[in-house]
This record gives sequence, C-alpha cells and structure tokens, in this order.
Amino acid sequence: MQVREYKQLKETLYTETLENGLKVYLLPKPGFQKTYATFSTRYGSVDNRFRVGDGQIQDVPDGIAHFLEHKMFEEPTGDIFATFAEQGASANAFTSFDRTLYLFSATDRIEENVTTLLDFVQNPYFTDENVEKEKGIIGQEIKMYDDHPDFRVYYGLLEAMFHRHPIRIDIAGTIESIAQITKETLYTCYRTFYHPSNMGLFIAGGIDPDNLLALIRRNQAGKTFEPQGPIERFYPEEPDSVCEPVKRFRLPVSEPKCLFGFKEGTGPIDAAQLLRQEVLTEVMLDALFGPSSDLYQTLYEEELISDSFGFDYNASQECRFSVLGGDTPDPDRLLVRFRELLEPVIASGLAAEDFERSRKKKIGGFLRMLNSTEAVANTYTTYAFRGIDLFDCLSLYGELTLEEANRRLRDHFRWDRLAVSIVSAQES
Repeated sequence: MQVREYKQLKETLYTETLENGLKVYLLPKPGFQKTYATFSTRYGSVDNRFRVGDGQIQDVPDGIAHFLEHKMFEEPTGDIFATFAEQGASANAFTSFDRTLYLFSATDRIEENVTTLLDFVQNPYFTDENVEKEKGIIGQEIKMYDDHPDFRVYYGLLEAMFHRHPIRIDIAGTIESIAQITKETLYTCYRTFYHPSNMGLFIAGGIDPDNLLALIRRNQAGKTFEPQGPIERFYPEEPDSVCEPVKRFRLPVSEPKCLFGFKEGTGPIDAAQLLRQEVLTEVMLDALFGPSSDLYQTLYEEELISDSFGFDYNASQECRFSVLGGDTPDPDRLLVRFRELLEPVIASGLAAEDFERSRKKKIGGFLRMLNSTEAVANTYTTYAFRGIDLFDCLSLYGELTLEEANRRLRDHFRWDRLAVSIVSAQES
C-alpha cells in the first residue's frame, strides 16, 4: 500500500493496485460520520468500437454502456437496491460519456456495503428475458427525455457541434439501437470493460484504511479474472468545424432556451496538458461570465439572461468544448449581444483583477469540495482514468498567469467554431 500525504491539503490518500489490476483509493476523513464509495469503470457511451489486445474490432450498439449499468442491479435473488437498504445504505449508479460509476453512501456497516458493492458489480446476471424486458423500460426513458426541453437543447448543441463523434448520441442510445442489444453483446462489453484492470474503487469517509484494504484484498483474491490485454478504443475522424451552426426545436416551453458553445480541435492530448487547459479555461470562463462579471451584468440588466445562465467546459482525451446559456426571451438577440460584448474583451484581454478574483474563487471552491466525500469520490476517478491526480489541481491554480489566460481566451473563442441550439415555444 502506498501512502500519499498532501500536507497543504491536510489529506492522506492510501492507494494500491491489486494483483488483478484493480486500483484502490482510500481517503480517511477523521470525524466524518458518512462514508461514500464509488466503484467505476472507464467505460462510457462513446466506447462503441473497441478491441482488446490483438483481438478483433468489436462494434456494439449505441446506448449499451447505459443499458449494462441498468442490468447490473438485477440479481437472481432480486434487486440489489433492497440489499443496500437493509444494510442502511443508499445506492445508485450513472453512466457518462466516458465512464460508468456505481456508488453507495452509509454511516454504518461499511464493510458489508463495500462487499456488496464489489460482489454485485462483479457478478453479472443477464438472460434473454430480462434483456428484452429492459428494452421496454429504457425505451420509455428515451421517449421521455426526447420531450424534455433541457435535455433536447443540450443534445441539440452536441449534434450541432459534432459530425461523427459518438458524443453527439444520447447516452441511452435510440429506440433502434437498443433493439439490437442481446445478452451475448452485454457479456462481451462486460468482460471487456468490467475487468478489474479497467476499474477503480474510491472510498472516502470515516474509515480505517488498513482494515478496509485487507477486506478488499480478501474479496478480490477469492475471485478469478482472466488476464486481459489493453483496451483500444476507436473513434471516427472528427473535423474541427462544427456540423451545423444552429439547430432549432419547438417544444412546450414558457420561455425559449438557448445553449451555445465553442468546439475545439479533437484528438488525443497529453494528460498534463489537458489538466492545465481545463483548469485555465474554467478560470477564464468564470472571469468572463461569472455573476460578478461586466458581461453577465450587462446581459442581465438588458433582460436577455436570468439566473439560469451558466457555463461549463467539457474536457476529455478525445474532444473539448464549452457550453454557455440558459433561458432567454430572445435567443437571437442574446447571441448578437454576446458577440458584441465579448469581441472587445478578446481584443484587449481580461482585466488583471477579474482574472485574480476568479483564480482565488476556484481555489476556494476546490478546498470546499474536499469537505464533501461525494464530490471527492465522484471526481477523483474521472481524473485518475486520465492519468491525473485530482489533488494536483490546487498547486496548478497557483501557477496560472494572466498572460496564458489571455492566450487561451483568443484560442477558444473562434466564431467559425460556434454552435447554437435553441428550443422555442410551439406555435399555437
């Protein structure tokens, strides 16, 4: 077991890679009553074409990662949620573009719940009957979200940005794609991506790391996993240009919704470079569009935005893009004013005081995150799967300079890579 001390953060992380390849991270939080655990795999909705070692390339239906997540909770003896509830734990799971995560939170019987978490995720139970039943359940979910304005405007933006990359496809897939899923396909994906060498277990809270790690070792030593070669993922070549500048939809909304963002170049990027770019962009966006910024205040006073306005930067090894927007009475006017207000800032650069305020704000937010076992656990393996230590972010915030923020400002906001998605009210 390795012990990593972060003296500046007053945190100690215990880590170990087990013989089967599973990476274990234990973060004791003395005085915390609640423990939060995540068992995650580097497998998400975009991983629909892959190869293991020297094997054949596999093409699988869109939505299968999400479908697999749903099916993992079904056991021959019943629903695993009931087991967690009997042990005083609250359990859940989610699938994102690049990972699937299973979790529980509890204040007692931690070792029992950790054992349950490991055992059910490592014991798939798929039958022809339960797979067919799940297609109907997920099909209803897909239809429901197709009529959800916030969902529709977000995926409309991704469809506008990306030509071929699977990030443009709903994480749940489509009615047509999930119809192609079989028990055999689920087992193929499970054996590939749920191998311990592709997974991470992160537990934070009032835990004894030595005792807990001993339990995890025993649990894993009692199971057999065939050695597996590296997983190679294949993504279609994606142009730098946006697919279409604007997508418009009509749904029953009381006020239009408008999301817009800037697409960056696609393709692999060094992990350290990716982290610095992500942290720098987050600071830059906050300086530009945070509630205390001039641009935000101007748009707010002109009644083009409300407190629903937000922004985000999505960074992964394969694609990177920003998302901005919210509810607005006049999407087209908002876009015009946004450009009018932003272009002078691009030309002159960020004000030093704005940059410094946002940098310090991000440092404060990072330190507050450490007080949340949920936030740390959910975030840590996202970075770990990229080869990044989450706790390195704090020192990185301190290294950022106004000069590189202004370079980033000019690089990111390229009008030829702007995509827009608008949901307007249905015509009566």
